[in-house]
Amino acid sequence: MESFFSTLKIERAHRKRYKTRDEVRADVFDYIERFYNPKRRHSTLNGISPVEFEKRYAGLTVCP
Repeated sequence: MESFFSTLKIERAHRKRYKTRDEVRADVFDYIERFYNPKRRHSTLNGISPVEFEKRYAGLTVCP
């Protein structure tokens, strides 16, 4: 979790000035949904993105 916040600060927050908290919330949401989850690869997921992991997981069948 700490690496996420570090990455967020470096890639997003330090580059911008925000006027309101709502503007910050919208920008952080945009960062997570458009870049971090779909594209960023994670070592805990064997080098795939969370979106790719979910696609693969959804394709599995559960045996009773």
